Amino acid sequence: MPEPYLTITPLGGHGEIGMNCQKWQTEEGVVLVDCGLMFPEDSLLGIDVVIPCLDSVFSEGEKVLGIVLTHGHEDHIGALPWLFLQYKSLRGIRIYGSPFTLALVAHKMEEHGLCDRVELVPMQAYSSITLGSLTFHFFPVCHSIPQSCALGVETPVGKIIHTGDFKLDFTPLQGEECSPCADFLRFSQTGGTHGIRLLLSDSTNVENDGRSLPERQVRDDLDAIFSEVKGRIIIALFSSHIRRIRTVLQLAEKYGRAVFVSGRSLSTNIEKAVELGLIEAPDNLYSEAAGFPELDPEHTVVLATGTQGEALSALARIVRGEHKHLALRQGDTVIMSSRVIPGNARAVSRVLNQIYRLGASVYHDPRRAVHATGHACREELKDIIALLRPEHFIPVHGEYRHLALHGRLAEECGVDPNHIHIIEDGQPITFTEGGVHLEKPVSVEFVLVDGKGVGDVGRMVLKERRLLGGEGLVAVILAVAAETGEVLYGPEMLSRGFVFEQQYSHVLEDAKCLVLDQLESVTPTDGERLSERIRSSLRRFFRDVLGRDPVVIPIVTQI
Repeated sequence: MPEPYLTITPLGGHGEIGMNCQKWQTEEGVVLVDCGLMFPEDSLLGIDVVIPCLDSVFSEGEKVLGIVLTHGHEDHIGALPWLFLQYKSLRGIRIYGSPFTLALVAHKMEEHGLCDRVELVPMQAYSSITLGSLTFHFFPVCHSIPQSCALGVETPVGKIIHTGDFKLDFTPLQGEECSPCADFLRFSQTGGTHGIRLLLSDSTNVENDGRSLPERQVRDDLDAIFSEVKGRIIIALFSSHIRRIRTVLQLAEKYGRAVFVSGRSLSTNIEKAVELGLIEAPDNLYSEAAGFPELDPEHTVVLATGTQGEALSALARIVRGEHKHLALRQGDTVIMSSRVIPGNARAVSRVLNQIYRLGASVYHDPRRAVHATGHACREELKDIIALLRPEHFIPVHGEYRHLALHGRLAEECGVDPNHIHIIEDGQPITFTEGGVHLEKPVSVEFVLVDGKGVGDVGRMVLKERRLLGGEGLVAVILAVAAETGEVLYGPEMLSRGFVFEQQYSHVLEDAKCLVLDQLESVTPTDGERLSERIRSSLRRFFRDVLGRDPVVIPIVTQI
């Protein structure tokens, strides 16, 4: 019989923040662990989201045993709808996750009309599911979204723990007690084999010394702000942070304030949380869709999306005076209860500057603990490694420097340096009973989603967009007689994003003459060759005269 094996291939999240997705393959088939998206960088002009390339899973006819989700953040579940839109033949795939995670997945599937393509299987804390030769145990962990899970996995090659996104909060809020250290240790000691063969651990906060701030401290500091502030309070937070939302609702009730909710994702997540009993909705909770009553600002608190300065978010619209129901005024207090995701600092600064310009007070710095990270810092990461003493270690969820630093931390904690594997997207690693080895890398070029198109925008399209954005476009319209080659119309030139036509009309007139010159050197009825000669001669002319290289589009019509 063939030797049992497990091959883990990172398809995202190993080299970038976001797009977390791993392919776990055994002799029986494939399991996907998470399937997240990443929001685009500025260089990806016009792209909505970036998702992993799953061709290695679905284009090779792999048997998919299921998709296992650790929690409901976009960087772990956001690619699921696009996955089923891209691979239209996929049906009947089972997705496993906590009830709240699957409630968010179900909402996404409903929006895209994909509910009939999947089967959602809720997994309660401490439950387990066997997929082929892999048995996944769901252990509750503290994170910034409810019902987050770590995975303890029994495999043919030993026990594996995947922490998911987590933090160690030893003073959790009431009703949120979880003991991942005890759960992990118990898992490592039960069954026929003892010890952890492989630990995959969240690297997001490995650069942060010490320990993460407990959520209880955030609640206490928010309570102090509520007790001091006399005017309206506007709190911007992540729409998935149900624990923080629940805290705000409790404080609003304590201080006699009605709660206005602005932002579609925020309203949706609160609705899902209420349905699952994660929060209790007070009577004076109002949504933007239903409209807000006229109340004294001193008796209101606004929950709003827009922590990252998004132009169309509720907070940005309030600050710009474009919100249908709310406008920022002097005496208001804005609480930015979130961290700034790398790349969004400039957009957040614009919003903050406008808030100060309008005379409102702002809490957004460490002087008050208005936000606590959901990711473990260095001391917590050391606790997990020292507790489990894994034979092998793979850092996950981070840019390369995060993975490298986490690997060094594991070495400090006693893990054999030869057993620390820093692997990037597309690098499979295979575990057998007797050893570990790297496989041949697979292609993981990211898939770009633009509007309703999935994967139809590639490097060439992005290059053209950059050229259009940087140099502009010149269209040349010319009509010639099919038989004689006589010019019937044009040449007419249209400039878009290239030069101001009135100011540079003399340059465009010279360019027209250059087009007519090409008619003398090329048979006018040879439209394809004529177009190419016009394109190359104009690009050379514009480079020589103006030092610019616009996109030139000749439109030659034969009549």
